[in-house]
Amino acid sequence: MKTTSKVKKPRIEINKEWCKGCAICVEFCPQSVLEMRDGIVHVRDLDACTACQLCEIRCPDFAIHVIDEDK
Repeated sequence: MKTTSKVKKPRIEINKEWCKGCAICVEFCPQSVLEMRDGIVHVRDLDACTACQLCEIRCPDFAIHVIDEDK
């Protein structure tokens, strides 16, 4: 019998009011998950996210929160 386990994608919460558009998160993301649009960070490709949390760690304004429900 073959079992398939569904891997949950991480959630990326962005507080757009706190984001000042520095793009540090975009530059540090090893998977190019994030992009800048209109001076604010946006999720470009959530499927590519590995939940490494580099964007969250490097954000000087605490505007990004990565939630990995598998950990």
